[in-house]
Amino acid sequence: MMDIGTLIFQIFWMIFIISMFVPFLRSVNLKGTRLAAIRELENKRKSRVITLIHRQETMSFFGLRMNKFIDIEDSEEVLRAIKLTPDDMPIDFIIHTPGGLVLAAEQIARALKKHKGKVTVFVPHYAMSGGTLIALSADEIIMDDNAVLGPLDPQIGQYPAASILSVVKTKDKNNVDDETMILADISKKAIEQMKKFVKDLLLEKMDEEKAEELSEKLCSGIWTHDYPITVEDAQALGLKVNSEMPEEIYSLMNHYKQTEQRRPSVQYVPLPYRKSDNQKD
Repeated sequence: MMDIGTLIFQIFWMIFIISMFVPFLRSVNLKGTRLAAIRELENKRKSRVITLIHRQETMSFFGLRMNKFIDIEDSEEVLRAIKLTPDDMPIDFIIHTPGGLVLAAEQIARALKKHKGKVTVFVPHYAMSGGTLIALSADEIIMDDNAVLGPLDPQIGQYPAASILSVVKTKDKNNVDDETMILADISKKAIEQMKKFVKDLLLEKMDEEKAEELSEKLCSGIWTHDYPITVEDAQALGLKVNSEMPEEIYSLMNHYKQTEQRRPSVQYVPLPYRKSDNQKD
């Protein structure tokens, strides 16, 4: 007969093996659910739906948090998706991101701008920095009433390029070290390059003077990099923005929930309420 110690040991390993496979099976199921929701939205809108959604992920074994942002792998996948889309088919681009690499964001924005079919960018919560750059390439931007975009002033390392230039301008150059002078030179080039790219994105949507004025506002550092540009702000800036967000977009975002390995800090009953639901008779 099997002794109790051996039995416990085998049960332990069975539990360990099962626990290894459960996250994998959940991941496969979640991916299938997301693809089904995307396909449903495509069928309804007769479009190609592409998502660029960044969440803070947790590594399975170490419990370390990884902040995700727009990178070259994202741009490669988006460009492939656009290549697989007929020229006259609309593209619905759903974006939720804090930003990321300028090169990757510019590649995506340029490819969306070249697409001949209508491009609509949906912003259910926020699309900051590089996310805003991508949004500017669209024929139409649809934002939730409380969603925000962000400024496009370049960041050099951990500092805003505009701030580096400001420091150099206000100091005697003889008292500025070589590294700061080099950063200032890079900053000036980065700002001018971003202004030109943004202006090119906007030229088909507004006249040249307005496009230049808007690119100046977005890229020159008049706001902090995390300044929230609301729906009303975007409209006042001359962007084609509305807040008629389809319910299907919210439903799709529900499949990109933050990991629940930690106790959630926000909880609510996930059902739409009518005004009379909480009223007493």
